[in-house]
Amino acid sequence: MKIKKYVSVTSVFFVLISIGCKEKEKLKQTGLKRKPNIVMIYADDLGYGDIGAYGAITIQTPAIDALAEEGIAFYNAYATAATCTPSRYSLLTGVYAWRKKGNSIASGDQPLLFDTSKPTLVSILQSVGYKTGVVGKWHLGLGGKEGPDWNGIIKPGPLEIGFDYSFLIPATGDRVPCVFVENHNIVNLDPSDPIRVNYKHKIGNWPTGSENPELLKVKPSQGHANTIVNGISRIGFMEGGKAALWDDETIAQQLVKKSVDFINSNKESPFFLFLSTHDIHVPRVPNKMFQGKSGMGSRGDVILQLDWTVKQIVSELKAQNLWENTVIIFSSDNGPVLDDGYHDQARALVGNHKPTGGLRGGKYSAYDGGSKIPLIIRWPDGKSKGIASNALVSQVDFFKSLGKLAGVDILKYKNMDSQNQLSALRGEDKNGREAIIQESFAGPLSYIKGHWKYIEPLDGPKLVPWGPIIETGFEVVPQLYNLKADPREQNNVAKDYPEKVETLRTALMEARKGLSFTMFKPKIE
Repeated sequence: MKIKKYVSVTSVFFVLISIGCKEKEKLKQTGLKRKPNIVMIYADDLGYGDIGAYGAITIQTPAIDALAEEGIAFYNAYATAATCTPSRYSLLTGVYAWRKKGNSIASGDQPLLFDTSKPTLVSILQSVGYKTGVVGKWHLGLGGKEGPDWNGIIKPGPLEIGFDYSFLIPATGDRVPCVFVENHNIVNLDPSDPIRVNYKHKIGNWPTGSENPELLKVKPSQGHANTIVNGISRIGFMEGGKAALWDDETIAQQLVKKSVDFINSNKESPFFLFLSTHDIHVPRVPNKMFQGKSGMGSRGDVILQLDWTVKQIVSELKAQNLWENTVIIFSSDNGPVLDDGYHDQARALVGNHKPTGGLRGGKYSAYDGGSKIPLIIRWPDGKSKGIASNALVSQVDFFKSLGKLAGVDILKYKNMDSQNQLSALRGEDKNGREAIIQESFAGPLSYIKGHWKYIEPLDGPKLVPWGPIIETGFEVVPQLYNLKADPREQNNVAKDYPEKVETLRTALMEARKGLSFTMFKPKIE
């Protein structure tokens, strides 16, 4: 019996050594001594020109700028769409959101948009030993076909696509219900005061912005005139759950606290934290620490609050001795917008500040102001410190690139839009992608290859129809721009280069034909 026990223990010992050697070999291929932690700070509606590292001079963002000084600032980086839901979907799935119907801006009670049998960036990281957490804005749907059961167990959701922990704003701050969801349940929900939500008609007797404007501390400019919560009218109607309602002024602090808690709880293992901030989305209600500090109204104040958020996360990583083994990724889900539904003086007080950095369009638009975004990556080994990269990169490539970094066998994930662009993200490849596709709020698609950009024709309104005063990019004729000579997309040269138009149009049509999905959710190793 003693001999058998010895043999059994010895066998286990050698198996563990074998697994360890395989993991070391994977890490050796990525150029790292051990698997790095990955923290992605994903801002909301932050423009290409909204921070100092990208040219802002009327507002100070020292914490974000410090990341650029210690890492790589990408000046040719794109979200996949000019709105939040499709950008987030593409980032997490590695597949362009427009390939699946229903992936436009999600309602507040939308069912989960993901097929839980398919892999995500999070599930592949989880499969190789990462602890995974999401904190902040979600806006990707919750629950099954009937939507979320707000008073019960809210699933499927983030935990069913690979996150170990989640603390969510279910949709966005301007939509009901105005509560946090932690894992599968609403935080602080009193069973005797159940929540009711409806996006079609009014329910209950809670006041609304349209009926009781005297109760508002932030007034809507268009839409956003339904149920009032915390002095702010929202999209959609709700009642109940009074003990669970959030305080808008402390949302940023809550998200930082939950992020810090996640870091501390998982610091013994490699972890992936997706901190999806509410800033700088409407309604813009900064904490008292930042109110009136920017001189640009509440939009400027929440940019300061966003910078504070970055500072807190960096400080915590340093305090826990995790800084030298953590990759920090900072970016935004789409371009900027000033008036997006509330009278908050964003347009009146913008002054000389240029949220798009001079790019044409903005949030919702087919022009570059809609989806060209800041992207800063700080690498823990100090490599590529202070580099300004012009490589063409897309957030859809985080799936395979971060998977490769973590030691995932990405070769088995085929028929995807995501590419392994890790060398570009590390500053080694100066070119990046050959081509990318952009999506505006209602079409059309755009195709960028090299310095040429093609926008397919669409007969639609010239301006976003609900009031932001942003060009849609819709034209009944094809558009072609030379982004090298004309980065602000002022001169449509389609008539001068018909062959180039046809080449890019054909490439876009080929890309639209679809993907044959043979991928399956990875097993946890």
